[in-house]
Amino acid sequence: MAKQQQKQEPQDVPVYLFTGFLESGKTKFIQETLEDPRFNNGEQILLLLCEEGEEEYAPEKFAAPNVVCRTIEDEDDLTPETLSRYLKEAKATRVVCEYNGMWLLDRFYSAMPETWAVYQEMFFADARTILTYNANMRQLTFDKLQSCELAVFNRFSDDMDHMEYHKLVRTASRRADIIYEYADGKIEYDNIEDPLPFDINAPVIEIADTDYAIWYRDMSEDTDKYEGKTVKFTGRALTRRTLPGAFIIGRHVMTCCVEDIQFAGLVCNWDKAKVRAMAKDQWVTVTARLNNRFHTAYGGRGPVLTAIDVQVTQKPEQEVATFF
Repeated sequence: MAKQQQKQEPQDVPVYLFTGFLESGKTKFIQETLEDPRFNNGEQILLLLCEEGEEEYAPEKFAAPNVVCRTIEDEDDLTPETLSRYLKEAKATRVVCEYNGMWLLDRFYSAMPETWAVYQEMFFADARTILTYNANMRQLTFDKLQSCELAVFNRFSDDMDHMEYHKLVRTASRRADIIYEYADGKIEYDNIEDPLPFDINAPVIEIADTDYAIWYRDMSEDTDKYEGKTVKFTGRALTRRTLPGAFIIGRHVMTCCVEDIQFAGLVCNWDKAKVRAMAKDQWVTVTARLNNRFHTAYGGRGPVLTAIDVQVTQKPEQEVATFF
C-alpha cells in the first residue's frame, strides 16, 4: 500500500517591522540591513514601504538582487488581499516593512495574511525631535513603543538626558531594549535599572493605588513570576450572573491618553454565597493568591485570583490608574 501523504502546513512568512516617524532613521537602517549578506542571503524579500521620506533606497548596493519593492501610499490599501498579492508577485519568503508613523499598528496587524508572523519589531526615533512628537502625538508614539522589541534613539548627544528617553520607553513597555546612537556612530546601550515599586518577594505583595497600572502590566507580561504569590490591592469588583462563584476585579487604566482608557481586570474566585451577596459594582480591597490557570471568563488560560479576604472600601482619589 502506498504511504498516505501528509498534508504539510504552510510555513510562517517572517516579517521584520520597522516603525517610527519621518526622518527617524528607518530607511538608513533597512538599507544597511539589506546590504548585509548575513541577512540578505539570496532569499526573495518583499520590501514594503508605507511612507517615503527624503532618503531613498539604493538597490544596487543590496547584498543580493532579490528585493522587490512595493509601496502602499493610502492606509485604506493596507489589506490582507493587497499584502498577499504583493508577496505572490515578489515570490518572496520574507517581508521587510517600513511602516508609516502616522498609522496605528493595529491596522497593519489586522491586515497581515494568516501565514505572516512578525519576527522582529524595531522603533526608530530622532532623539532631537521625539520628545516633541510624544508631547503632541502621544497616542501614536505610545502605539509604536508598546510592542517593539528595540527602541533606537539616533542623533543622540552628550547634552541629552538619558532618563527622559528611558522613561518615554518604560511608560509603554518594560521589555523593550533601548539603544542610543550618537552622531559619530558610537552605540550606547541603556543600563538604567527599573526596580518595581513593590516587593515581589514579600509574603503579601501590596499594590498601592498609584502602582496598579505598573503591576498589572508587569503581571500580564510575566504571569509566571507571580505564580502562587499572594497580592493585595484595591479595585472595582464587578459581579456577573455567568460567574456564580467569582467576580471581576480591576481598575480602569489610561495607557497614553483619555481615548485609550480601558478596564484592566482579573477573575477572582470566591465563595458563591458571598459573591451573591455582593453589590454589582463596588470598590473592595482584596487579598488573594494568583495562579495561571484555565477559566471560562478568559476562554483559556489566564491569571486567576483566589480570594483570601475581601473588604468593602472607599473608591480611591484617582479612580483611573496611570503609568505616570
